[in-house]
Amino acid sequence: MRVGSGSIVSSGSAFSHTGSPRPSRPGQLDAAIADNIVGGMDPQQLSEISHATAAALLDRVHHATDARVVERTLTIVDREGVDVVAELWSDAQPDTLPGTLWRLYMLRTWMRRQKESVTRLWRLGEPVATSASAIVGVDAAPTESDIARTADSILSGAFTGDFAVALTRAATFIEVVVLGLRVQARHSKASSTQVARLLHTGANLHATAKDLKQAAHLWRQGKLE
Repeated sequence: MRVGSGSIVSSGSAFSHTGSPRPSRPGQLDAAIADNIVGGMDPQQLSEISHATAAALLDRVHHATDARVVERTLTIVDREGVDVVAELWSDAQPDTLPGTLWRLYMLRTWMRRQKESVTRLWRLGEPVATSASAIVGVDAAPTESDIARTADSILSGAFTGDFAVALTRAATFIEVVVLGLRVQARHSKASSTQVARLLHTGANLHATAKDLKQAAHLWRQGKLE
């Protein structure tokens, strides 16, 4: 699934970014930290910073009373691109807080940029997973606008509500899309290569759903850091 240049595409880690120019740094990131990252730094230092910034951002937004703080946090990728955030979080393991936040941001970007494809896949997969609509909070036959709102709702819920619940919603959403991909592959008249690509995409997305479920479990145990 692809949308134009600089699109979010499925990859080995389920979501990756291609073709984007380097953005200016997000306002939520400390200037000194961002400057150090651009110049390169020791991997251990970068790992420590990635964990610290993820925890600080989550804590700050969770305790914010200004709705504009939440809005700016949700739209970091929209306004600034992903490069600086990627340098902080994209290499973090999926069972860590920065790795989990990275996947949530990429999920939101993917859902919003590929609303048409995602909507179609949800409609194909939802009848197979009949309880998913209630868990995710989206209709069985959503519109593209519904998908965009759900993308925002999942990410905002991670920052302002129960983090584990948001991760479960995200994982369930992805699982329905995976089912949709399987249905599409099963009934597709495309070449065997194209069908294999659909199934490979589904496998990558399924792995991300498992990562998010595991992160939810770790969060409930107080072990997601």
